[in-house]
Amino acid sequence: MNDLLANAVAAHGGVDRWNRIHTIAVDAAITGAFWQIKGQGDALRNIRFEVDTTRELLTMDFVGQDRRSVFEPDRVVLQQPVGTVVDARDDPERSFDGHQFETPWDDLHLAYFTGEALWTYLNTPFLFTWPGFVCEEIAPIEVDGETWRRLKVIFPDHIRSHTRTQVFCFGPDGLLRRHDFTIDIVGRTVESQLHAADYRDVDGIIIPATRRAYADMGDDQIVFVAIDIADIAVH
Repeated sequence: MNDLLANAVAAHGGVDRWNRIHTIAVDAAITGAFWQIKGQGDALRNIRFEVDTTRELLTMDFVGQDRRSVFEPDRVVLQQPVGTVVDARDDPERSFDGHQFETPWDDLHLAYFTGEALWTYLNTPFLFTWPGFVCEEIAPIEVDGETWRRLKVIFPDHIRSHTRTQVFCFGPDGLLRRHDFTIDIVGRTVESQLHAADYRDVDGIIIPATRRAYADMGDDQIVFVAIDIADIAVH
């Protein structure tokens, strides 16, 4: 680990503590204009998901909707909570070929995107200690009177995420302040900045309970994506 990554890992709970957990269970509401554009406006308003911290796997229950999604890099599945498979898609990333930014998503598209996104978010920054990740500290920036150190991370090909090269900004306390990326599957290059805040100590792991991405609309700024975590548990 380089110095910045080591500092960030320590600030978020340390690699020794992290290696003693296997899953993170979360109750959350995810809202914002992005989901309206994709025709999935209220689908994520009440969800419960479990993130595997040892491999790329995320299971999500859509509370009150009698359905569950299971995300893995090469397959997504929709099923009933009892396990009955309703629909599935192999090589799900290819299903976004030809999409434009305004192209609506079906439920399997939603399962894939939320799976790769939330799995990345909840495993940051510990994920970057895995073999295959290439990390480089780049020039810091000044934001609201703070100096944010920035880590450029190149993801290995076998990990599904927004895009291969992403930038993570850390405050003086070593905690993540902002995550900068583009999203390959939305059909055009859109720069996104996801702000992290409201940190909680969850059995020794430090996790942000809120994340926000904003978009400009005329003279105003709208909430593009809002992630609000109610409960977090590590196991």
